[in-house]
Amino acid sequence: MIEVGTNAPDFTLPDQEGENVSLSDFRGSPVVLYFYPRADTPGCTTQACGIRDHRADYEAAGAVVLGVSPDPVEAVKKFADKQSLNFRLLADADHSVCELYGVWAEKTNYGRTYWGALRATFVVDEEGVVRHVIPKVSPKTHDEQVLALLGQIAAA
Repeated sequence: MIEVGTNAPDFTLPDQEGENVSLSDFRGSPVVLYFYPRADTPGCTTQACGIRDHRADYEAAGAVVLGVSPDPVEAVKKFADKQSLNFRLLADADHSVCELYGVWAEKTNYGRTYWGALRATFVVDEEGVVRHVIPKVSPKTHDEQVLALLGQIAAA
């Protein structure tokens, strides 16, 4: 997993509208880069709707939020539309960015072993440096945690 103090690896992925988005597009603003396992599942919905509902808080911190999952564009579009999400979701269908950030891992659920994205968040500063890593995110407390971290960046 990418560590605090390293430059966040740049990447380009399509968003829910199919438009290419690069991390470097947001230099000059802090970026909350969060990885989630699968669109439209209960935990992922809780997390995404929390971000949607706290949009004003993220904007007040000057932060851009990017959600990344190993879903195809069609799935993230459906999820974004269904939940009225007001931030960008990125489709990492070949999981190359998940691998780049070290969040593509073997998982076990109900005795079944498979590969998937870990629920992890990286807070990247204005210069593109990873300032905080939350390796195991709780969907219910994600916003509280991330907004506190953004406050630390602003105070520094």
